[in-house]
Amino acid sequence: MTQSLFDQAGNRKYLIAKERVAFVAAALQEDALIATFCLTLLLTGARISEVLAVTRARIDSRDEAIVFETLKRRRRNLFRAIPAPRQLLDLIEATTRSHPNAICDRVWPWGRTTAWKHAKRVMKAAGIADAMCKPKALRHGFAVEAGQRGVSLNIVQRWLGHARIETTAIYAAALGEEERKLARRTWGSVVSAISCVEPKQEEKHG
Repeated sequence: MTQSLFDQAGNRKYLIAKERVAFVAAALQEDALIATFCLTLLLTGARISEVLAVTRARIDSRDEAIVFETLKRRRRNLFRAIPAPRQLLDLIEATTRSHPNAICDRVWPWGRTTAWKHAKRVMKAAGIADAMCKPKALRHGFAVEAGQRGVSLNIVQRWLGHARIETTAIYAAALGEEERKLARRTWGSVVSAISCVEPKQEEKHG
């Protein structure tokens, strides 16, 4: 369960919009398999293990969705469909054609450790701070942005595969643009006064 959106040092556990855009740009510089894996993490909010378990048959292009098995529940064979952009689905389809997997039917054939390293390397290439260079920050960032864009909490819960709505509710606490607007109104003319004053230089003695 995500107890807080900040770690013990006060660092954010989620990516903000600018960081997500930078991550997309960095991912698109990678090999097609790595790029589509990273974009799927970012755009669906699924867990690494859930993305790695996706087979070709679960890429539902007609319904514009990817079907994930929810792997953090005690029950097996519990699936959820998450909408995916047409651009991502087309990229995955092209990638599976050019990277046939003779070993298994999974789209991304790596183990969890290799996948984690790929995602973290792309995050570093995107200029994301070391404290946030954890693939789970992609999942948290997806949930935060969904809430800030007006997606209802129960829909976010279903997309993330949470058993309890209380787990999802923590994402509603993220600082958003509406809260920034309220803060600007609260600051009022004080900010204007600050901008007109130059900091006083320290006097040198001696």
